[in-house]
Amino acid sequence: MDRSKLNISFDKIIHERVRLLILSYLASSTEKRIPFNEIKDSLELTAGNLSVQLKNLEEAGYIKIHKKIKENKPETSVSLTPDGLAGLMEYLQQMEGLISKVKTLHED
Repeated sequence: MDRSKLNISFDKIIHERVRLLILSYLASSTEKRIPFNEIKDSLELTAGNLSVQLKNLEEAGYIKIHKKIKENKPETSVSLTPDGLAGLMEYLQQMEGLISKVKTLHED
């Protein structure tokens, strides 16, 4: 298979497994802001790994990190930005196109 014919140019920020999981989790939620601990627990990530990946996504403009103090405790939540949703949808469309091409090549 000639890769040049597939036009593969995935967004490297989104393509990383944990960041893709985070964006997918945020996009599939009915809530606008998701608590940090919910993401950590649901995706079975360490706090450190999640923090690093959230920083990468925020720097790319895909998410917004919200911090506040509630009852004298820090509370962090995360929301998906319009650019984040658009980037994820484009990534998914590219993956669906690739999957379709591979299936077509290997149909009986």
